[in-house]
Amino acid sequence: MRIDKLLANMGYGSRKDVKILLKQGVVRVDDQPVKDAKRQVNLETERVTVQGEVVEYKPFVYLMMNKPAGVISATEDKVESTVVDLIDPSYAHYELFPVGRLDKDTTGLLLLTNDGAFNHALMSPRKHVDKVYVAEVDGEMTTDDVRHFAEGVELEDGYTTKPAHLELISKSGRRSTVRLTLSEGKYHQVKRMIAAVGKHVERLERVQIGALELDPTLEPGAYRELSEEEVDLFFT
Repeated sequence: MRIDKLLANMGYGSRKDVKILLKQGVVRVDDQPVKDAKRQVNLETERVTVQGEVVEYKPFVYLMMNKPAGVISATEDKVESTVVDLIDPSYAHYELFPVGRLDKDTTGLLLLTNDGAFNHALMSPRKHVDKVYVAEVDGEMTTDDVRHFAEGVELEDGYTTKPAHLELISKSGRRSTVRLTLSEGKYHQVKRMIAAVGKHVERLERVQIGALELDPTLEPGAYRELSEEEVDLFFT
């Protein structure tokens, strides 16, 4: 890869900015100054540094975020704050986007990446990647609801959902806490399924996608990069 393209891709500025760095002599390959923007580098055999900092080429980034309420799952919006607005500007050159979406008032596990293949691995209907939610419900969820969800629920528009696994976690008066596992992702599906059995979702959190669970150490709005092992969960 040309060294100017490498450095531009890794956030050291535009091609013009990179040429300035090269002219300043602060870019080195194997400790030798490089000023030619067209210089080809092989990161498997050569060590590139900028002002003494080692450049590690990373074409794709995968972030796990604990999405807070009040922000939308989008890259930009003229009115609303987005999940991308919460990401440090040092990631800006990766042009990250959310994988799927969570409603504005829904919290929990959201993934962001710039890898289209990763997005496809999670979102393609053919992949059937389960999503797991914990919902606080106004209304008493029952064993009849568990059976109903396992058979598929007819929504208000006539669509019958695929079978879903509903687990009753706790009850307090007319309030219930449930754990729901879905293999599809229709618009507002959790809320619509629970509404179809006469109850109302008060609070909704996604806690798992496939085998990947939300990191319990992440505060709302916080994020971290996925490990290689976590990324591989969706490619195997």
